Amino acid sequence: MKTSIIGYPRIGKLRELKFASEKYFRNEIEQAELFDVAKKLRLENLAEQKNSGLDFIPSNDFSFYDGMLDTAFLLNAVPKRYKKLGLSLLDEYFAAARGYQGEKGDVKALAMKKWFNTNYHYMVPEIDDDTVLKLSSNKPFELFVEALENGIKTTPVIIGPYTFLKIARYTGKKSKENFFGGITDSYIQIIGKLVNLGAEWIQLDEPCLVKDMSKADIEFFNSLYTKILENKNGIKIRLQTYFGDVRDCYNEICALDFDGIGLDLIEGKKTLELIDKNGFPSDKVLFAGVVNGKNIWKNNYAKTIALLKNLQEKSINTVINTSCSLLHVPYTVKNEVKLSDTYKKYFSYASEKLVELSEIKKIAETDNFITLSEYTANVALFAQARSGCNTDVKEKINALSEKDFTRSPEFAEREKIQKKEFGLPLLPTTTIGSFPQTSDVRQTRSSYKKGNISEVEYEKFMKEKISECIALQESIGLDVLVHGEFERNDMVEYFGECLDGYIFTEKAWVQSYGTRCVKPPIVWGDISRAKPMTVKWSTYAQSLTDKPVKGMLTGPVTILNWSFPREDISLKESAYQIALAIREEVLDLEANGIKIIQIDEAALREKLPLRRCDWNDEYLDWAIRAFRLVHSGVKAETQIHTHMCYSEFADIIENIDNMDADVITFEASRSDLTILDVLKAKNFRTEVGPGVYDIHSPRIPTVDEIKSAINKMLSKVAQSKLWINPDCGLKTRGNDETVKSLKNLVEATLEIRKENNL
Repeated sequence: MKTSIIGYPRIGKLRELKFASEKYFRNEIEQAELFDVAKKLRLENLAEQKNSGLDFIPSNDFSFYDGMLDTAFLLNAVPKRYKKLGLSLLDEYFAAARGYQGEKGDVKALAMKKWFNTNYHYMVPEIDDDTVLKLSSNKPFELFVEALENGIKTTPVIIGPYTFLKIARYTGKKSKENFFGGITDSYIQIIGKLVNLGAEWIQLDEPCLVKDMSKADIEFFNSLYTKILENKNGIKIRLQTYFGDVRDCYNEICALDFDGIGLDLIEGKKTLELIDKNGFPSDKVLFAGVVNGKNIWKNNYAKTIALLKNLQEKSINTVINTSCSLLHVPYTVKNEVKLSDTYKKYFSYASEKLVELSEIKKIAETDNFITLSEYTANVALFAQARSGCNTDVKEKINALSEKDFTRSPEFAEREKIQKKEFGLPLLPTTTIGSFPQTSDVRQTRSSYKKGNISEVEYEKFMKEKISECIALQESIGLDVLVHGEFERNDMVEYFGECLDGYIFTEKAWVQSYGTRCVKPPIVWGDISRAKPMTVKWSTYAQSLTDKPVKGMLTGPVTILNWSFPREDISLKESAYQIALAIREEVLDLEANGIKIIQIDEAALREKLPLRRCDWNDEYLDWAIRAFRLVHSGVKAETQIHTHMCYSEFADIIENIDNMDADVITFEASRSDLTILDVLKAKNFRTEVGPGVYDIHSPRIPTVDEIKSAINKMLSKVAQSKLWINPDCGLKTRGNDETVKSLKNLVEATLEIRKENNL
């Protein structure tokens, strides 16, 4: 048997690419230095994969920002507004990713959405009627040659044409069918160039095949690949899928002239059933995704070997593969020098998964494998009982009844009570929660964590920052304030540190988007609240002002979805455990005089099953109830807010309304506020703040720009229901741009109120 991976992390073991890119954005280094850092990281990755014995090593899985954006530039799907800036190719690329505001012009970034059911974000390709799809970049070829020059023949990885066209955004009258000729010709050219360079395999990623497909979708996919595969010119092509199974098009895939087919046997619930029922072509290679690319727990060799033996008995030519790209896990457990071996022995990051692939290969090729040390050690590990059981938590979960998920009175009555309670103006202004985390904030937090300053010194500093933040918001004229979240390293890790049942890493960084990296905590055992988490900071902030200050919490579904979850209990049970812990904090905040409490569910959409038939039973039924469990115990006068990040909300908007929050803010500015039509069509009852400007871009929105957004909102949302806010927290932005942007937000709102006699 041979081994393969779909892709590898690219940010660097210590986030070297992030830091180099951000220096480049600040004009502290030249393009050449950024390129040098990137090449060094690529070669390190290649060497590690080669030394592990990996047989199929990918190239072109590297990106300076995002793979979909790379593919857009590869295929000339670059909107004119970026080309007109007259920037270098790299700066044009970053303008599309981040927006641009400078001497060459002022443009917004492309839309950004979640990548299927992960916390990774991709840039949405934008195609207008004048777009001509054609090969316009040498990146895949240059990276293949770079690897070849270092003694490694790789498998170039490229997003496939079906997925690219399926998730692109069409701004004119044309649809994906109109770009058939351009995209097929482009992929035929890509294949031809790689053949000439000496490539033996190409990997075309088609994750859209694991989503629901109509008859028209299947026909379009077939037509694309029928034409492309007629022009292989001797090279072998692997169709790679991940994040689920291909139940809608399995037979069609098998009938096409692919040389290899990559199927997910971790999240693909029906993958084995499809193989058992329909067989697998004897002239193709099955790249079997048996090593989990999305979680950090060690592989259970006994289960994996049994699965592989099953495939071998069917005489299927099998390659041992990851279930998806290893982009979604950290680099290596070796960086976790402080974490006890009691925990680490259960973990497998990207580097360790290379070892697992090698060991599984050895075991699979050994007749009497049960005596192999690699196998016996793994079996012994999984036979051990893990710590972390909390009987009290389990009893609380078992005792839950329907009343624990139901808030009273009903929304309409609460809304009237809250309007009277707060007396806010129409179009109330607020922010999402966090304010810029400047270097002094990060340094102080780090010093406290290392024991270099006392708790008294730490609290004094944080209270000074909170006081400054409250004063700033009052001077700007915001209506509902926040304390700034300076004490928080991350909106999930911070809460995890206050909960029993979590463990934390030092350097388990995972890319979320571009240069934004997160360090997900790990759910080790049963979850309970160890101590109050936010009450001290929120009550102090409220004591400084007569305006309402929001208590800021992260919701149970987001905490779970942005953690590495347990695999020994259901996600539903974990979510309910976290919900009970956050519920205690909500009631504590309310008891201490906090009248507006925001419970962020930024990642609610993230784990929604990719197939509609599974949405309710497998996810929404318990995810929505977990949120309701958190806030069902508060008084009618207490206003519950929530916030959701970049996702596609339209098809679950009724479920979101059923969360029974009082106010919800969306991250919708990058998608041109298209959610407004859905809110209107579905008679969305919850008060809403769709986000008047994009905080993920460094540009400062003008007053007129914000007024235009507000007017667009008012055409779809009743003025009594609309809130004015940025589209996300301000943690990653600088002070200067934040202040200017918020001043413009307030000025725009005041002008709109005056113009409309509000």
